[in-house]
Amino acid sequence: MSVKDKVIEIIAEQAVLEVSDVTPDSTLEDLGIDSLGLVESIFAIEEAFDISVPFNANEPSESDFDISNVATIISGIEKLVSEQA
Repeated sequence: MSVKDKVIEIIAEQAVLEVSDVTPDSTLEDLGIDSLGLVESIFAIEEAFDISVPFNANEPSESDFDISNVATIISGIEKLVSEQA
């Protein structure tokens, strides 16, 4: 399973949606994911890929990790995975 597919699967699970409902252009707000859902998504992604996401849940706007939409999240995770390899 690709990084993209796994990230979309995790986000869909957190949003209680079908995988087909999650597109790269979707924002977390579009998907109904609140701040708690975001934190749970980040934890699930970290666990799935054995990485540490540079995201500060207390200061999301101060994070180095772009969560503006699904595509930017996927891109960030792919970068972290490749750096770890």
